[in-house]
Amino acid sequence: MAGAATIPTVDVAVEDGTITSPFAAGPRRVPEQVWAIRSRNLTKAYGHRRAVDGVDLRIPAGSIAGFVGPNGAGKTTTLRLLLGLVRPTEGSAAVLGASIDNPMGYLPRVGALIESPAFYPTLSGRRNLEVLATLGGQPRARIDAVLDIVQLRDRAGDRFAAYSLGMKQRLGVAAALLNEPELLILDEPANGLDPAGIIEMRSLLRTLRDRGLTVFVSSHLLGELEQLADWIVLVQNGKLLFQGPIDELLMRRRAALVVGAEHPGDADVIAAIARRDGHTVEVVDGRARINTDRAYAAQLNRAAMGAGVTLTEIALERATLEDTFLTMTGGH
Repeated sequence: MAGAATIPTVDVAVEDGTITSPFAAGPRRVPEQVWAIRSRNLTKAYGHRRAVDGVDLRIPAGSIAGFVGPNGAGKTTTLRLLLGLVRPTEGSAAVLGASIDNPMGYLPRVGALIESPAFYPTLSGRRNLEVLATLGGQPRARIDAVLDIVQLRDRAGDRFAAYSLGMKQRLGVAAALLNEPELLILDEPANGLDPAGIIEMRSLLRTLRDRGLTVFVSSHLLGELEQLADWIVLVQNGKLLFQGPIDELLMRRRAALVVGAEHPGDADVIAAIARRDGHTVEVVDGRARINTDRAYAAQLNRAAMGAGVTLTEIALERATLEDTFLTMTGGH
């Protein structure tokens, strides 16, 4: 994309069950079974265009992993590769320890919801699940369990057409859980949901993680992923820009102190003090935004008092996933 920032790929290495990264204070011990999904140089080309371009993907088992990127970044193509719906042009991948060259080696242990769930509108939620269980060779005894998980048991007898959008999405997740998967792959599960539906979906995915599932979820709702995800994968133009714990991604954009004074013109005095102390500053709307952390606040307050400036606001502005995403993708 034109104007996109060039950001080096950040990867997390693992050897003998130890994770290391450029951001980690030191190696962290992790369970021996580390990756639910792992790929090497995973590539899918359509003519001269590489929708997925040399991606080395790592998704830790037992986590909620968020998958983000601009439109056309290759997210859906990557998910389709992992589900055996398309074959890679180059590279390899393993899902739950089995190669994607043999999808039947792992698909019985994977649940997926790609795009909107498709159900018969005139059938009840329960009857729709019965049809899917029969077609998939899953026991009908599992239906009550998944309805309980997605909290639809009380509405199971209602026609699908009468469900709210949030209920329809939860029924889609229930269908993906019929085979008792170890890995759940979701593409935009909260798309179009109202705030109550988003909260319900968030609670559901946390419940599934706490039951031991790995959840790999693609979403445009960056604020929601910031609250939900343990691990984040960021792609652009088919290439991997970052993968790792979400806190490590947010550390790439430093926190800042936003400082206001009794008189708007004093923002320039505050900026001069901060620059003298070696900090980068910008003045916006009568306030100084200083690229530093909370520890500098007391020193700045004393210096401002010495300069005859009365501070009325000192707030720590933390980096958000949305801010970091826009910075890394050049605003796309």
